[in-house]
Amino acid sequence: MRKQVSFSFQNLNLLKDALLQWAQQFEEVAWFDSNAHKNKYSTFDALLAVDALTVKKTDAANAFEDLKEYQEQTNDWLFGYLSYDLKNDVEDLESNNCDGLKFADLFFFQPKKIISIAGSEVTFNYLNMSADEIQEDYNLILNGELNHADQKPTTSTVHIKMRIFKDEYFRKVNRMLSHIHRGDIYEANFCQEFYAENTSLEPLETYKKLNEISKAPFATYLKLGNQYLLSATPERYLKKVHNKVISQPIKGTAKRSKNKKQDNILRKTLANDEKERAENIMIVDLVRNDLSKSALKGTVVVEELCKVYSFDQVHQMISTVVATVDKDKNPVEIIKETFPMGSMTGAPKISAMKIIEELESFRRGLYSGAVGYFTPDGDFDFNVVIRSILYNASEKYVSFSVGSAITAKAIPEKEYEECLLKAKAMRQVLEG
Repeated sequence: MRKQVSFSFQNLNLLKDALLQWAQQFEEVAWFDSNAHKNKYSTFDALLAVDALTVKKTDAANAFEDLKEYQEQTNDWLFGYLSYDLKNDVEDLESNNCDGLKFADLFFFQPKKIISIAGSEVTFNYLNMSADEIQEDYNLILNGELNHADQKPTTSTVHIKMRIFKDEYFRKVNRMLSHIHRGDIYEANFCQEFYAENTSLEPLETYKKLNEISKAPFATYLKLGNQYLLSATPERYLKKVHNKVISQPIKGTAKRSKNKKQDNILRKTLANDEKERAENIMIVDLVRNDLSKSALKGTVVVEELCKVYSFDQVHQMISTVVATVDKDKNPVEIIKETFPMGSMTGAPKISAMKIIEELESFRRGLYSGAVGYFTPDGDFDFNVVIRSILYNASEKYVSFSVGSAITAKAIPEKEYEECLLKAKAMRQVLEG
């Protein structure tokens, strides 16, 4: 049984910092921060889950069936991730590229302690614990913040290396374009890795710096033992509320300007860019097709098409696609039928994934996978792991990856520039 107790508070930023510091004592930590971005599909301002009672960790083989069984047996809150390489469970595919991070393909845990913030109220949702134990933790959290106020930063400058260089990037994009011109695919997301070896990070400090720069709506700090995800992702993959499913793919990126007039021009230029709109619409069609596998007939609807949203680092073109599913439809099956997300693969999806595997020089792993949670009612919410730093403390390996959609109109030099724009915040945090 879960015990739920709520408290009122005054200083949101102070409480967020205190919660993250307090959470560091646990082996499993999942933190989600909306950074005050609100729309009709927002649920909370921040959400924290810590301290696993049970865990499901596995490779891609039969992963979705294992997760389905785990979700049905626990019938409780579950937090964790689905790596991109679960594509190998969905389709007859392989992942044989270089993997410096060595994360499991799937990891979920059932937390003993969940803390959510909505408005000026913080709610503690604890498994098999009393109200007194909750009050004790709340006191520790409030008092603990003062002890960490003078903590010194410990991360030194990280020396980033590129997995492929500019000339090789151009060669590979041109090979992808030859597949497109031949009619094998219409679009594919081509990604490259930036990495550092023999490197030690202070993960929480690094996450805070990244979040301060980006203030993304699906920001995530994930700690699973010695493995970390520090994410400033702006993209939602899939959310389920009762029998409604929502997908919000991003395709289309433009830089920001400090000059307000120039920034408006950049925003309008993106909104009217034919190539960017074509990329977005292709992925919307793919998402509609994916959702139709789970949806009740005639219920897949595009609520927003190619709408431009502004974030601290970039303008993004986002569409919203919704569908209605049968109330008895298993939540894990809905995810399996749409995974991996169209915005990170291409169209047709299977052909695109095969070509991605052939041309990319690294194993994506958690990058372009999804992090999120299931509720006891079978609802869920998952982001897309982009604009993220991944860190394996045991391997002393740091990695971030970026990509762009290659279509028939793609110009390799411009795609490369888009990748560098997307890499900017992560480079800034790691290299100083």
